[in-house]
Amino acid sequence: MKRTVLAAIDLNQADDQKVVLKTARQLADLRETRLAVVTVLPDFQMSVVSTFFSDDHTHKIMEESRVALHKYIEDTVGQDDQTKHVIRMGKTSEEILITAEELGAELIVMGAHKPNLRDYLIGPNAAQIARHAKCSVHIVRD
Repeated sequence: MKRTVLAAIDLNQADDQKVVLKTARQLADLRETRLAVVTVLPDFQMSVVSTFFSDDHTHKIMEESRVALHKYIEDTVGQDDQTKHVIRMGKTSEEILITAEELGAELIVMGAHKPNLRDYLIGPNAAQIARHAKCSVHIVRD
């Protein structure tokens, strides 16, 4: 399995995530490893909300996200045929950890926002990932 640096990107916060992706690219180059980029979408198939969406909604969202992720990566760090693009659906922290495990990531690079009171009660994604990852985690702050 090829060594991998995994960048976790939130496409809804694209401007804030550029520094995360650029840092991940630099770390992958420094380590001479492959870069993989993951973005996680909400799960529209959950029983609570699934009745509000058409059957092909998930497929459309996945395809739009695939296109957006490819363009975002190319615009931010340039074209690289070796970079792996991953789109997952579900709970963000869980899906990033699963992706890191599947790819055998040696490092996860992700951003973190300034925590608010709610984050201290339930924990932000960065804290969850740093706590449970089986590899190193690099948190990029503004």
